[in-house]
Amino acid sequence: MRATISLDSLWQTIQSLSLNNQEWLLDKLQENIREQKEAEMEYISKEEILAGIDAGLKEMKLMKEGKLQAKSFDEFLEELKHEA
Repeated sequence: MRATISLDSLWQTIQSLSLNNQEWLLDKLQENIREQKEAEMEYISKEEILAGIDAGLKEMKLMKEGKLQAKSFDEFLEELKHEA
């Protein structure tokens, strides 16, 4: 059986708890929020970072050899705008 309770009733119940129980509940809620935020964060792996550096260095080498033309600053900014 599943019970339902209004937010007002829940708030009244929380207010009736002892200070220690309110602090415990606060800690649990903050922990839950922190875990959810961490789960939503995008992480870049070490391998992805190293692959990006490697690709950049290869592009630089090709530019030095004249096999690839460098982008202008304006082109670079436009590319960043489209990625965001």
